Amino acid sequence: MEIASAVSARPVAPDGPCAVLVEDLRRTRRDREILTGVDLAVRDGEIYGFLGPNGAGKTTLVRTLCTLLAPTSGRAVVLGFDVVTHPHEVRLRIGAALQATALDHTQTGRELLRLQGHFYGMRPAQIDRRLADLSDLIGIGDALDRPSGGYSGGMRRRLDVAMALVHSPELIFLDEPTTGLDPESREVLWAEISRLNRDLGVTVFLTTQYLEEADALAHRVGIIHGGRVVTEGTPEDLKRGLGTDLVVAEVEGGAQVAADVVGALELVEGVEVRGDELTASVLDGARALGPVAVALDAARIPVRSLVMRRPTLDDVFLSITGRHIDAAHPSGDARTPGTDRIPEAVR
Repeated sequence: MEIASAVSARPVAPDGPCAVLVEDLRRTRRDREILTGVDLAVRDGEIYGFLGPNGAGKTTLVRTLCTLLAPTSGRAVVLGFDVVTHPHEVRLRIGAALQATALDHTQTGRELLRLQGHFYGMRPAQIDRRLADLSDLIGIGDALDRPSGGYSGGMRRRLDVAMALVHSPELIFLDEPTTGLDPESREVLWAEISRLNRDLGVTVFLTTQYLEEADALAHRVGIIHGGRVVTEGTPEDLKRGLGTDLVVAEVEGGAQVAADVVGALELVEGVEVRGDELTASVLDGARALGPVAVALDAARIPVRSLVMRRPTLDDVFLSITGRHIDAAHPSGDARTPGTDRIPEAVR
C-alpha cells in the first residue's frame, strides 16, 4: 500500500516515543467547552485506557484525534503528524472503531473487509493475505461469508475492529467497543484487543466507562472529568495511590446512623454511604474489620454483610471527582466493581 510521505518527527516523552501527544486541547460547541485543556501522551505499543462517564468528553477527544473534528485550540499530534495540518497522513496510519457504524447489512463480512482495503489503495493480493490473517485474529470464521445483517452484536463489533485493522495501522482507536454487549461477547472482544496489541504490536487508544475493562486491558489509564485529564497512571499505581483499604458493610436500615458509628472509630479515615451500604476507608483493613463489627453490634445495627476489599478504579474516580463513575450510566448497566470475571486471556 502506498502511503503519502510527509516528514514529521515522532514526539518523544521521558518514557520514549509517543503515538499520541495532546497539549492543552480544547473543543467548544455551541458556546459550551467540551474539552477544557486536555494533556496526555500515549506511548508506542501500549493500551491506553481513557476512562470517564457519558458526557465527559471521551468521544469528542477520539473524534478530534481521528481528524473528524477540528480542535478549537491546542495541539494534537498522532504518529508524528499534526491532526490539523496533516489530517490525511494521520488517517492513512490509524484505524478506528467508533460507537456509530454504517455497515451495509446486505454485504458479507468478507465483502465489507475487501471494500475497506480498496479504500486504502490495497491490491487484491494484499487484501487476500490480510483477510486470512484477520479471520484468525477476530474469530468470526464461516460467518465472514454471510450477510453482516445476521451477525450478533458481538460479531458486529469484532467486524468493526477487523475493518479498522485491514490496512495494518500502527494505532487503533476503540471508542467504547463493548458497550451494549453481553458478558460473553465482551470477554471475547477483550481477548481480541489484548491479542492484537500483544501479537501485532498495535498501539490501542481505548475509551470506556467500564471500570473492569480498563483494569483488565490497559497498561495505563487516564481519567477525564470536566473536559480534562485529572489523573493518569497504571491501574495498580492509581489504586495504590489511595493508600487505604476499604471495609464495606451492608446494613438493614439506618445506614447513615451506622456510618456515624463507624466514622467515630480511631482506625477509620472516612465513611461514604450509598443506599444501605457504607464504605469505610482505613489504613489496615484486616485490623479494622473486627472493631467495625463490634461497633455496629454494640449500636444494635443489623448487618447483612461485612467485608474488606482493596480499592478499585471506581474508588480512584470517587476520590478525584467526588462521585462514582456509574452515576452517569443512564442505562443502569453499571456493576459493582470487581464482580465481573476477568478472562485469563487478558490478565
